[in-house]
Amino acid sequence: MSGDEADGFLDGRLRLKQGRGHRAGHDAVLLASLTPPEQTGLILDIGAGAGAVGLMAAALAPGATVGLVEVDPENCALARENVAANGLAARVSVHEADVTSAKSRRASGLADERAALILTNPPFYARGRVRVTPDPGKARAHVAAVPLSEWVRGALALLAPGGTFAMIHRADALYECLTAAEGRLGAVTVQPVYSKAGSPATRILVKGVKGSKAPLAVLEGKVV
Repeated sequence: MSGDEADGFLDGRLRLKQGRGHRAGHDAVLLASLTPPEQTGLILDIGAGAGAVGLMAAALAPGATVGLVEVDPENCALARENVAANGLAARVSVHEADVTSAKSRRASGLADERAALILTNPPFYARGRVRVTPDPGKARAHVAAVPLSEWVRGALALLAPGGTFAMIHRADALYECLTAAEGRLGAVTVQPVYSKAGSPATRILVKGVKGSKAPLAVLEGKVV
């Protein structure tokens, strides 16, 4: 499943083992950075993989509890190993669940409308639009089994009214992201992310508040 080596995050504050499939990197760091240090209550990392985003969120917001929600059993096992290795078992739990299925969510111990903050890095590509890698781990991480709207709907079922939803996606998926959030989130902000100044955006960070009626805003871009 994984080797003995662990990758460092947050200047070495976290050490995470990652599987042989998809490996968390800049996208995970960008998404986790949206966690307010003063955040309390429950944070859910949806599509957590080995737990990079959720564990960074736990480190950034010491007053919060965190749930890592992941459908793949091998990634769940790796996430549990990472939780224990970083001494976060008192505040971080792992839920093996398909977020798009209410039955699966309930079976894993998740309850609707409990999360104060949801962080999610959904698969970026729709099945049939790209060549699917033969590596099953990478395929699950990169190619969506359901439309983005279903992923967002399932995630928002877990978010409390007034809670914040945050997602990272491809920049060219902006329309799809806004459509998935329409009627479900308000106070939506879109922040473009650039790989270098003067180049087109490669990623977007989308945030919104459940139940808000505030209008959309486009924020100043970020270069990484």
